[in-house]
Amino acid sequence: MKMYDIITAKKQGKALSEQEIKYFVQGAAKGSIPAYQLSALLMAIYFKGMSAKETAALTFAMAATGKVLDFSDLKGARADKHSTGGVGDKMTLIAAPIAAACGVKVAKLSGKGLGHTGGTIDKLEAIPGLSCNLNFEKAKSITNSAGLCLSGATADIAPADKVLYALRDATATVDSAPLITASILSKKIASGANNIVFDVKCGSGAFCKTLASAKQLAKELVAVGTLAGLRVRALVTDMDEPLGYAIGNSVEVAEAMEVLSNKGCSRLKELCITLAAHMLDLAGLGSLEQCTLLARAALEDGKAKERFLQFIQAQGGDIGKIGYLNTFALDSVEIKATETGFIQSIDAQAIGLASMYTGAGREKANDSLDYNSGIILAKKTGDFVESGELLARVYAKEPAKLKRSAAICAKAFVIGKKPKKAELILDIIE
Repeated sequence: MKMYDIITAKKQGKALSEQEIKYFVQGAAKGSIPAYQLSALLMAIYFKGMSAKETAALTFAMAATGKVLDFSDLKGARADKHSTGGVGDKMTLIAAPIAAACGVKVAKLSGKGLGHTGGTIDKLEAIPGLSCNLNFEKAKSITNSAGLCLSGATADIAPADKVLYALRDATATVDSAPLITASILSKKIASGANNIVFDVKCGSGAFCKTLASAKQLAKELVAVGTLAGLRVRALVTDMDEPLGYAIGNSVEVAEAMEVLSNKGCSRLKELCITLAAHMLDLAGLGSLEQCTLLARAALEDGKAKERFLQFIQAQGGDIGKIGYLNTFALDSVEIKATETGFIQSIDAQAIGLASMYTGAGREKANDSLDYNSGIILAKKTGDFVESGELLARVYAKEPAKLKRSAAICAKAFVIGKKPKKAELILDIIE
């Protein structure tokens, strides 16, 4: 079998066989196929696409290049969720404890943030003492006792994906639905997931900027996930404005605590309840309506917060040092409205970039983070504001970073004369 022939076949729009897909994936993992040939194939896939059958074969082949975890001996039903990335997206910190409080085991591998989108692991590591570097047996033990464990993916989980993703990043082929789908699902299969709710973000702060592209990715994830033998569902959700009011690391953990205390942003709260309900539904705990009632009750009676604190302690975190939104001492700049009217939009990508420049995010994968910096919004889309009224506060340690971030943040708000309501869930793909 020759890589040249595989590239030629895909360049001509032909479907690749399972054997051809295994050949180039294993070659990527082992380093036996040159990067220039892998890059050429990725570009051919980008332009010619892949069928659901091909993408499923790619998914399995990538998962098989490393360790495949087996959580089948966990007590009770399991469920997982995956977000395609957004700004202020602390939903895992809220929805996962809600699901766990309802009796579903959530053993989830999460990632770190890069660019304008944040990462769940970064938020968790902002909690003093907490470790996300857990071996499999430790993760399984915590999941059994606390009902929930969130840890970082190790190098032996779908290693071919790391090689191919680096090449995609360097060759402008990241935004290919089949390649995104295989990347996401290969890690889910390798990490032992079975019932998965995908949260496909759509809007200025998301990877999918348009509803059409978000639906395409959602349908691909559901189709290929089903072919892979998983129970899957995709929610297409709005990311034209940041989720909640806090964007950063410590500040997002604090906001998650507020919501788990049945306070805070109602929009964020409702989306987390909905996501948790779909997790419970896929896990077989009842109809979606029944599961929604269960999820809401777990949040309102404090059981979800108890689960959150339990898993934080189990992973070594100091729950006494989870801050609240106004407790960290940093230099700050207030962003104020320059006119009176209704907020028409808040550019999520701009806010995400502004947060990154404070030190809360990474421009490059090896950048260090300032866990306490970030942005706290005072207003959301649809709110009425008077000229001079507070829109947001930007926090950073270094004056230069603060100035740069504040300038970007100030341009993110669009104010108009008519009220506007932002939709929350744009579509559900079964």
